[in-house]
Amino acid sequence: MRLLIRWLISSLAIAAAAAIVPGIHVDGNGVAVVAVMAIILGLANALVRPLLTILTCPLVILTLGLFVLVINALSFLIATSFANWLGVGFYVESFWDALFGSLIVSVVSTVLSMFLYDEREPRYVRRM
Repeated sequence: MRLLIRWLISSLAIAAAAAIVPGIHVDGNGVAVVAVMAIILGLANALVRPLLTILTCPLVILTLGLFVLVINALSFLIATSFANWLGVGFYVESFWDALFGSLIVSVVSTVLSMFLYDEREPRYVRRM
C-alpha cells in the first residue's frame, strides 16, 4: 500500500512539473503518461543516480552538495530519454527545463510525503 502511495505522490509531482515548466510536454493520455513516467523516474533514481553520485563525488564535495541538483537533472533527462525510447510521450526540451522540473518534483514530493504517517518512525510525545 505504501508503495502505491509513493507512486501516486511521484505522479502528482511529475504532473506539477509538467504544468509549471513550459519546456516539459506530455502527449496523449496525460494520466497514463505521468504514471508510467513516475515508474521510470523511480527506476532511474534507484539505479542511475547512485552511480552518478559516486562518480561525481569530488564535485559534490567541492560545491558543498549543490552539484546534486545537476545529478537530479541528469537523472531526470535519462528517465525522459528512456521514456521517449519506449514511446511514452513525455518530453523535456533542454537541460534547464530538466533542472527546474527536477526541483519541482523534489519539492512537491517532499511536501506531499510530509503528510504520510510512518508507523516505523518513532513518535515522541512531549511530556509536561
